[in-house]
Amino acid sequence: MKVTPPVRASHFDATRAPSGANRQALDLSSLGTRAGCKDTGVIVEPDWTIASTDGNTIAGYEFGGAGEPLLLVHATGFCAPMYRAFARELTDTFRVVALDVRGHGNSSAQPDVDLDWDRVADDVVAVANRIGDGPLHAFGHSMGGGVLALAEHRRPGTFRSLFLYEPIAFPSDFPMTGQNLMANAARKRRDTFASREEVLYRYATRPPLNSIRAEFLVDYIDNGFVDNTDGSVSLKCLPENEARIFEEARAMKIERVADVATPAIIAVGQSHESLDPALLGPFVAKGLANATLLHYDHIGHFGPFEDPVTIAQDIRKHALSN
Repeated sequence: MKVTPPVRASHFDATRAPSGANRQALDLSSLGTRAGCKDTGVIVEPDWTIASTDGNTIAGYEFGGAGEPLLLVHATGFCAPMYRAFARELTDTFRVVALDVRGHGNSSAQPDVDLDWDRVADDVVAVANRIGDGPLHAFGHSMGGGVLALAEHRRPGTFRSLFLYEPIAFPSDFPMTGQNLMANAARKRRDTFASREEVLYRYATRPPLNSIRAEFLVDYIDNGFVDNTDGSVSLKCLPENEARIFEEARAMKIERVADVATPAIIAVGQSHESLDPALLGPFVAKGLANATLLHYDHIGHFGPFEDPVTIAQDIRKHALSN
């Protein structure tokens, strides 16, 4: 894993503004220490790239460890480096590898990129081939869980164990209202900010990202944004591409992956509203051939960023038993 300091005038490594602080009074340089962040505030470069379908180039990251390979696949809109602190909880047991799927992070992100989930699964298969030493253990978050199941369906035996945190896959009769709302919200998402400090203040002081631990938000802001020539920063995952990912999810039916026989944990957090992805978990667990439902009552959809230690322990237990 290669890291370089961010190219900007000031350095920060925290997420949360003190209660009642205004933008002018926010002391970014001290927040990292108060939040207990370690090894944050760095731009992570891909360790390698590999060709996928349709001419797309996929970025891969080696997060360390020397055990059996464990592949991490991120959620919609995020990127692999955001999961660095999560990976550190697993490198005592696994060689942890991650990728940016197309349209995200340092992988191909042209406006006309094909974001059909079958094509995203192509990216996962390409990276699995690059890793070798299969079958692999794998962890997927949200979209990442769905495309892992899809990749295993298309090429059985790619994965030895699957740990899917709130994977996106729908029963055939499930209403698609939520996906339409998510797509509409993504298209309205602000994509450019004056600085990373401005992004930090905005994301750390309002839902949904104010619920996650400091180091994860810092890694997202440093690695999910690109520097512009005028000093501003813009999202690497274009809002239109994020919206299209949500729209393409509507075709991701559980019936498509019902034949996946890889031992799988379908993990879900708390469900707070009618459109919460956690509601899909029981359907997915019941629909897959060899899956078990695991419920966490203290974390939500961003569980890997809220309690990485507990989830890593459960990944380890599941993988080592298979």
